[in-house]
Amino acid sequence: MRYRTIGNTGLSISEIGFGTGGMAGLMINGTPEEQRAAVKRALDLGVNYFDESPDYGDGISESNLGTILKELGVRPVITTKVEVRAENLDDIAGHVERSVDASLKRLQLEQVDVIQIHNGPVTQRPNLQGRAYNILALEDYLKPGGAIEGLDRIVKAGKTRYVGFVCRGNDGGEVRQLIDTGRFQLINLVYTLLNPTASATVANSSATPDFGGVIEYAQERGVGVAVYSPLAGAMLTDHGLAGGDPHRLSQRGGGAATGPFAEARARAKAQAARFGFLSQPGKHTLAQAAVRFILMNPGVTTVLGGFSDVPQLEEGCAASDLPPLTDEEMTRIADAWRA
Repeated sequence: MRYRTIGNTGLSISEIGFGTGGMAGLMINGTPEEQRAAVKRALDLGVNYFDESPDYGDGISESNLGTILKELGVRPVITTKVEVRAENLDDIAGHVERSVDASLKRLQLEQVDVIQIHNGPVTQRPNLQGRAYNILALEDYLKPGGAIEGLDRIVKAGKTRYVGFVCRGNDGGEVRQLIDTGRFQLINLVYTLLNPTASATVANSSATPDFGGVIEYAQERGVGVAVYSPLAGAMLTDHGLAGGDPHRLSQRGGGAATGPFAEARARAKAQAARFGFLSQPGKHTLAQAAVRFILMNPGVTTVLGGFSDVPQLEEGCAASDLPPLTDEEMTRIADAWRA
């Protein structure tokens, strides 16, 4: 396992991070024995970074990870998040404090290393309804009593060392504005073979949503980058390419059989098939090649694997020690983008 430093923080984390969300499902739907075995194996392989959220299983994932880490007597680097919903808009800063307190209780910790706002920034105030939290107005980050003030409070209280936020795409301008405040140390975003728009060095303007080439902008300003959903919902895997069913623990599901979602997923699967040449037995799997592509960008700090079992974990972690993709492979990738 190789390690990279989060921006200017001096905090070194593994190139492969352990994602604990519902898409993989392990830390929510797995048995205690399955969860413990995976966490222990990850630590044995050198993984020292775990990415959490209270939204993952409505707190179940945090509770399960906290119990396992206490049993194992280890304290890796941990990020968790805060979701701002419609019911929280009148007291965002207070909600940040309360959410963090609840997460710390579930994780059985007095401090985590990073707290991120799980909402991506947008210019206009969104019409949040029900449990929706994917985006948040830039004003609600910046205003008195807003998200940044809440993050400042928990840093001052010693409940976290660093703070960040999540990017959702079509938000490059807003992401740059938040980075320019100098208050953030880590952002999470999507950067994959199917959508490389988060890097300004990649000429591909057709992928959506557009992540605005912010990786290099963050790197220049000392902000780390964690990449989530690196395998595009398991489409960039040998199993997915072969049309295999989702893992029994996964919450991916197949989605609607017809309609816009099904059409978009069919297009994405067709695009993923163009990268099938990267599956090369004895050299690397498609998933490992997809991760190596991400790690070739020096602005990326860690790739968050969504592991459903130990074999997936081992496959993902092995990508850290593989060489970069070859010039020939990169040329074929560029050809696939143009196609």
